[in-house]
Amino acid sequence: MLKSKVKLITGLLVGASVFATANIAGAETLRLLTWGGYAPKEVVALFKKETGIDVKVTKSNNEEMIAKLRATGGSGFDLAQPSQDRIAGAQFEHEIYKPMDLSKIKADRFIRSMLEGTKKNTTVDGKVYGVPHVWGTSGLVLDTQKAASVKDYTDLCAAGVAGKVSYRLKRPTLIGFAFSMGMDPFAAYNDKAKYAEIMSKVEKKLIECKGNVKSYWTGGDALMNLVRSGEVTAAMAWDTGGWKLNKEMANVTFVAPKSGALGWIDTFALPAKTKAEDAAYKWINFVMQPKIAAMITAAAGNFTASKGADEFAAADLKKRFQSSFPAADIDNIKWYPPVPAGLEDIEGKVLDRVKASKSN
Repeated sequence: MLKSKVKLITGLLVGASVFATANIAGAETLRLLTWGGYAPKEVVALFKKETGIDVKVTKSNNEEMIAKLRATGGSGFDLAQPSQDRIAGAQFEHEIYKPMDLSKIKADRFIRSMLEGTKKNTTVDGKVYGVPHVWGTSGLVLDTQKAASVKDYTDLCAAGVAGKVSYRLKRPTLIGFAFSMGMDPFAAYNDKAKYAEIMSKVEKKLIECKGNVKSYWTGGDALMNLVRSGEVTAAMAWDTGGWKLNKEMANVTFVAPKSGALGWIDTFALPAKTKAEDAAYKWINFVMQPKIAAMITAAAGNFTASKGADEFAAADLKKRFQSSFPAADIDNIKWYPPVPAGLEDIEGKVLDRVKASKSN
């Protein structure tokens, strides 16, 4: 009798141990390939508390994301966050992603124009491969008193700001000026001859504008020092740089150009061989809640595509954001699509000629 009781107790203990081990082994983990600041520890902890799902975060960048997924054929991670202009080309060439099931996305949590723009720019063979998360723009950083007349990129060439202007000799400047001149360079991406024609007109304008330029900036710190000193009152730069300056100089801030700020978006994309697809959708829907999204903005420094999240941002950042981006200006952002082969060669030659030319 005693032996049978011992066997029964032993059996129960062994069974309990096996059950506990099975539960631990079966605990779900989301393997997230992302950028620094996009998955703060406090957000990961809240997600686990709500869902029971662990999140293993691997920080990366666009080049590394593509390289890692190429090397494994799209395995090793359950959710990745490449920029939207890096998805279609990589998918077409390497098939490292799987299509998104949009029925599993809570679309009402997204800013509509950003969701639609990202869907369009990540579509391959009629299937959508990405939805938006963190975004930012380049546009105008202005002393709103001394450069009040500057409303668009080409206004940087006006007499009122002569010698007080700075921008980079990089492709965003070419794109911005093209839009400001009434042309759509993105619409010409698949027509090299048309694109070259647009770039030729921009080249002429930038050469005419050289006399207005104090210097072509190459680093954000250098530009901000030029603005702080008053040597530059109007520039083409990033939104976060303008907001940083606004903390120090009340008259300086980021302004969305009339023709539209130029925007980048880091997305959510499913690797081809994800093993925790349901967990990936749960994470997407969780972090797109406005209060959670505001926590990511605080960590990353950029806003997300979460609708209404700006209301939960720190008061000073909320004020700057809403001043720079009324709803109409958000909807007018020109989102970078994937760059077809050959266009960067055209742009590079234009920039070289502008740099080598004499100011008019």
